[in-house]
Amino acid sequence: MAETLSTQVAIVGAGPAGSLLSLILHQAGIDSIMVERQSREHVLSRIRAGVLEWGTVELLRRHGIGERMDREGHVHTETGISYGGDQLFYFDIGAHANSAFMSYGQTEIQKDLYDAHDAAGTVAYYDVDDDVAFHDVTTSRPSVTFTRHGQDHRIEADYVVGCDGFHGPAKNAIPSDVLRRYEKTYPFGWLGILSETPPLEHLIYANSSRGFALASQRNPMLSRYYVQCPLDDTVDQWSDERFWDELLARFPDSVSSQIVTGPSIEKSIAPLRSFVAEPMRYGNLFLAGDAAHIVPPTGAKGLNLAVSDVFYLSRGLIQQINERDSHYLDCYSEMALRRVWAAVRFSWWLTGLLHRFPEQTEIDQRLQEAELTYIQHSAKGQAAISEQYAGMPFER
Repeated sequence: MAETLSTQVAIVGAGPAGSLLSLILHQAGIDSIMVERQSREHVLSRIRAGVLEWGTVELLRRHGIGERMDREGHVHTETGISYGGDQLFYFDIGAHANSAFMSYGQTEIQKDLYDAHDAAGTVAYYDVDDDVAFHDVTTSRPSVTFTRHGQDHRIEADYVVGCDGFHGPAKNAIPSDVLRRYEKTYPFGWLGILSETPPLEHLIYANSSRGFALASQRNPMLSRYYVQCPLDDTVDQWSDERFWDELLARFPDSVSSQIVTGPSIEKSIAPLRSFVAEPMRYGNLFLAGDAAHIVPPTGAKGLNLAVSDVFYLSRGLIQQINERDSHYLDCYSEMALRRVWAAVRFSWWLTGLLHRFPEQTEIDQRLQEAELTYIQHSAKGQAAISEQYAGMPFER
């Protein structure tokens, strides 16, 4: 016999998108229940993004989860790009877009969110089986079913939300003749490591004839570095020594001489893809975060898009439930997708500009370098990349 639960909003996925949405709804007096396939410890162990747009920073502060971020995060406005062996320039989103970034890892945000949930006493089910399913999503009382520790559960709600990632079941509840899927896969991956070493002052990308590289930050004693690698490579093929040798070779001496190397504490390879599913609403089912879109990490947009989805969706749900006004809920998909497609386009463009593709010839490499030269020496070119890199503001 299934245990039947009742709530106002059922949320599948307790990562950053799901847990942030649940917390914002709780603060507005709206009940929700989260369902997560992984254990809480597993969610906290995932290594993900670490560059926050200022809209994300302000939203986290507004909902009471910015104290540690402000204490430990690193605020910066300049981002570097190296190319052509010895060229290096910085574009400044402070000067050109009146904005800034915060370097603060997604893992730390997740910890802050879970601490806030513990204090609030919200309801969540972790370690559920792979049988999560959505039902009756076009009715006024949709539901989510799942099994946990041998017990069947059913959550009946007014609204159901899929924050369940690219492989989650939420999209499958939308008929194939309604849901449109757009996808582009890239013929390489990113090998990333975490190292307990002081990072560079600024985030720096490298366009190198050997392939792409990135020097990023997490905190004053935690660095995140990446190198482009073949999709069929494995972590076992990349010793720390090989990684550092390759990373340093892809940056000019002015950068590589400043990089402090050390043992890796995490190492993984991630494929790159662009993906959008639309619409992001079907009946009373809503998609948010990676359930609706994936971007290459080149533009640092994935987590920030999830947060902007939560902003739009929480506003719509709060207005509908507390004020009986459906305006923002009705236009959620349209508003969220405008920001999604802008970020997908920018991430695609930046990925194409900075990476070495398998069939790339010498002229392709020189054309990339010519475009980077234009950006380096053009105020308008720097303004354009800065505006897009800083991210579109949340629509009001």
